[in-house]
Amino acid sequence: MNRAGYARRLDLQHGRVDMSHGSGGRAMAQLISEVFHPAFANEWLSRGNDQAAFDAPVGRMVMSTDAYVVSPLFFPGGDIGSLAVHGTINDVSMAGARPLYLSASFILEEGFALADLKRIADSMGAAARDAGVPIITGDTKVVERGKADGVFISTTGVGVVQGGLDLSADKARPDDQVLVSGFIGDHGVAIMSKRQNTAFDTDLVSDSAALHGLVADMVAAAGLGLRVMRDPTRGGVAAVLNELAQQSGVGFLIEESALPIRPQVVAACELLGLDPLCVANEGKLIAVVAPEFAQSLIEAMHAHPLGRDATIIGKVVEDDHHFVQMTTSFGGDRIIDWLSGEQLPRIC
Repeated sequence: MNRAGYARRLDLQHGRVDMSHGSGGRAMAQLISEVFHPAFANEWLSRGNDQAAFDAPVGRMVMSTDAYVVSPLFFPGGDIGSLAVHGTINDVSMAGARPLYLSASFILEEGFALADLKRIADSMGAAARDAGVPIITGDTKVVERGKADGVFISTTGVGVVQGGLDLSADKARPDDQVLVSGFIGDHGVAIMSKRQNTAFDTDLVSDSAALHGLVADMVAAAGLGLRVMRDPTRGGVAAVLNELAQQSGVGFLIEESALPIRPQVVAACELLGLDPLCVANEGKLIAVVAPEFAQSLIEAMHAHPLGRDATIIGKVVEDDHHFVQMTTSFGGDRIIDWLSGEQLPRIC
């Protein structure tokens, strides 16, 4: 037996998850010790507690939680592990907050390859270290074969926002400017390009990225001029703008010619019958800002690697119907409605 008391090390090349890995016994401890602890290594996890205790900084706390069920698990530009880290960091960041810590919960399917689990865990650990936001506590459960789809991950993030900054979906006002941080639709198209029933060739990769560094620069540049920020994940830009219109009691008018969309995304959406405005993103944000702060905000965004393609795409308008309208490249107008049905299932 090795020094940890296990008969032999896990076969991380050929082994599979079995029900004993979720039993709470020796096998589960071994899985945590050999897969998760090395991937996420930090001072909180090393204590081996069922929770993590940390000092709370001065300011208002922000908390967000999300679940990730993306298919396929590995895609161009990322995987379910890095996506789970980036997505929750971004949800916390949209409050203008500095993310501090993450927790992670895994639902594993019996028979899932340990090599793939290690790859996902290593990717999560690398994403968390790169972002400077450690995964300090977590949980693992195993379900019977056929009761899941390999692995599902749930992450929760906590952060802190400076006093006086209160971004909220009900604060958009007429004449406010609407900005997007870069090209939209990349993530959804990258995922679809690897789906078995819709596979096609493209050089696009997911835009999955942690946006808190960009957000910090935006807060420094625009401060209280920022009204609200959102990351347009499921439902894309269309869903975010319609939600904000309803909550703020306003309308939006955007310009089709100003929308940053790659030709590959346009082509893929035409092929699949999709609207790029409804396609998910995982490394972009939408910001609504008071008009007098718009120029300083766009300059700050352009100075950051994740905002160099940022652009103003439209403005907030008075509208009792709370419509989102787009002026097309042909000079007409059309309504940008909510996504109807499930356009892109299992996208995040």
